[in-house]
Amino acid sequence: MPETAQQYTERILSYIAGKDPMKLQEETPKKLAALLRGRDRGRLAQRPAPGRWSVAEIVAHLADAEIVLAWRWRQVLSTNGVTIQGYDQGVWADALGYAKRDPKESLASFTTLRAINLKLLKSAPRESWEHYGIHSERGPESMTHMVKMAAGHDLNHIMQIETILKNEGRSSSMEGL
Repeated sequence: MPETAQQYTERILSYIAGKDPMKLQEETPKKLAALLRGRDRGRLAQRPAPGRWSVAEIVAHLADAEIVLAWRWRQVLSTNGVTIQGYDQGVWADALGYAKRDPKESLASFTTLRAINLKLLKSAPRESWEHYGIHSERGPESMTHMVKMAAGHDLNHIMQIETILKNEGRSSSMEGL
């Protein structure tokens, strides 16, 4: 059974409990670069299981999610109470060819977009951080909340990548048994 919007929010926010969401977001590109460094593109494109994203697909998703965040944050900062449209990440992954994307190019896009978004957040007046948007699936979300969600989203996908890479050796060493 898929998790509800509330369960998703609680899970994502649990990853950042007691941590600075801006600092976490600043660290994500370096963490991703370290995880990808020296990895074979073919291996990064292998799915860990049917229906599960590969590392390459996760990094492509992060790059596209950063575009979504850029738009949402600019909308909310400029128009308090604006509607925030949700999207189906699985549809985007299929329609936008995440499986065929070069993970290093996705990482480069993500890194650039993240730097631009962090600069925006740092320059936004503190009072505008209480602006909110109304997410089509999750309801009202302030800028502060959205920034926390973005940091938790980063950690969620970093943990997924770490798990895939950790298990990579196990699955290949078990082949032929």
